[in-house]
Amino acid sequence: MKILAVQNRMGIGDTIIFLPFIKALSKKFNSPISLLAKKNSKADQYLYQTSYIDEILFLEREKENNNKHNGLLGSLNLIRDIKKHNFDKIIIFNSSLRFNLIAKLSGIKEVFQYPLFQKNKQHIIEAPKKFIKEKFHLDVNEDPEVQIDNILISKSIKKFQINKNETNILLGIGGSGPSKRIPANTFLIVIEKILKIKKCNFLLATGKDKEEQIILNEILNSKFGNLCKPLDNLPIKEILPLIKSCNLSICNDTSFSHLSAALGVKTITLMADTPLIYGSYSSKMFPIIPDGEQTVSHNTLGKEKINPLKIFNKVIEIIN
Repeated sequence: MKILAVQNRMGIGDTIIFLPFIKALSKKFNSPISLLAKKNSKADQYLYQTSYIDEILFLEREKENNNKHNGLLGSLNLIRDIKKHNFDKIIIFNSSLRFNLIAKLSGIKEVFQYPLFQKNKQHIIEAPKKFIKEKFHLDVNEDPEVQIDNILISKSIKKFQINKNETNILLGIGGSGPSKRIPANTFLIVIEKILKIKKCNFLLATGKDKEEQIILNEILNSKFGNLCKPLDNLPIKEILPLIKSCNLSICNDTSFSHLSAALGVKTITLMADTPLIYGSYSSKMFPIIPDGEQTVSHNTLGKEKINPLKIFNKVIEIIN
């Protein structure tokens, strides 16, 4: 049986949040599930060893991909691309009439989808939970899981000289927007406090944005720079086994917080300006919110109020 799941939200985090539902479907039908996701989900870089995922197809609607799947002609291209795989079932995690028609015109016999025209009612976790329960009688309460081979982890530890006899901590210091990027000084205070009680090494995960690089260089040029290993020149595929080798992660709300938790690493999530659910949906996540706030959402703008002492206290709680 060949099954396709459609998850067309943006980004790595959104894709990871849907993994428990895809895994549950894979178990029910005793078959790995193929995934149709947006190109910027980068799903092929972190799901390539995950057993319940089969093929990964990309929805190419960006200009850099020549708008291959945009508009009427793009829909015809997508129908043609899906038809090649001869899927028996399709599970569509959205309310789009376009995807409904594409599924049927692709010749897929069984189409399961959110109720049409209800986009504004789709909570990122509660909507798929309800959908999977109603359509397939499945209760899904697991954490997302990204799988990676132990041999690959061992090779990466050797290649990048990771000392497993010491504590290794991932610092996810980047972020998709300025409001998510906690200042370098906050991380430096946390590093200093940790090093007073424990010998540690730090892996620095971030992107190539100018501000992200400024934050990275501020940490690398500090007195702790010799204990820090930058990962910004590595593809996600190479970073995965390094994350898995860490004892703990401290991350802004970034792709690395989602990847870390999905790899089973306890992850302190620094939630400055994103709905709290994005940093608390997994049992491996331990959110820190800005001082003075009861919760956090878009436009909280709290990156200057993330308290390094609270981060440190959470580190102590986890590693002890």
